[in-house]
Amino acid sequence: MNTLLVPKVDVRRADRRAASRLSWLDSRHSFSLGTRRPDPANTHHGLLLVNNEDLVQPGRGFDTHPHQDMEIVTWVLQGSLVHQDSTGHSGVIYPGLAQRMSAGTGILHSEKNDSHRSSGERPADPVHFIQMWVLPDEAGITPGYEQLEVDGELLSGGLVPVASGMDQHKDATAIRIQNRHAALYAARLRPGQSVILPEAPYLHLFVARGSADLEGTGELGEGDAVRFTATGGHRVSATESAEILVWEMHAAVAV
Repeated sequence: MNTLLVPKVDVRRADRRAASRLSWLDSRHSFSLGTRRPDPANTHHGLLLVNNEDLVQPGRGFDTHPHQDMEIVTWVLQGSLVHQDSTGHSGVIYPGLAQRMSAGTGILHSEKNDSHRSSGERPADPVHFIQMWVLPDEAGITPGYEQLEVDGELLSGGLVPVASGMDQHKDATAIRIQNRHAALYAARLRPGQSVILPEAPYLHLFVARGSADLEGTGELGEGDAVRFTATGGHRVSATESAEILVWEMHAAVAV
């Protein structure tokens, strides 16, 4: 643990997030990157620069656009999302399937609620997903893509590593990200089930679904987030069926 950091537990409520709303998109932003009104006091936590919760209407989505030097992890909560990119990768992302795109030297990709391309049926429901961006620990890498089914592991009710660059997860079921200081965990909890958060210089807890009680803090609702600095080890207990996402980070964006 970095002794220069001051221990802090910072709760960020869902209704305080910036929002982007279009006819086909409802997007809620935990950080200000990409928002119309950037907030210099809310640019990142640890290595995490983006934690967007997006709801995309049927047949719509993000047209082809560029990224560079970013590790982008997508986690679908409901529906399915079609991904296509300039390296020739394409696929359908659905709940329980973790996806990582390394932008590296530069990549073009699109994301759409167009699951009829693979199923033959036009989607009738919105796709609901969380997209998270972390900085790589090396710029200019070759762009890459990986996806992995982790639905079975989530049945355990514990914290499951779903995306990691940390050495301790080399043999775990997790997609690899290009940062040795960061790992993303997911947990699906039944009412009354609990998990213990790791300890790290920086943690980010996001309640993607349901509600939970955070030891020492109280009730967290859907869309709430908590930013931990120089602390951890707290118990998170589901008060109803819940799905949580937790970033463990041992470095931070240089400012």
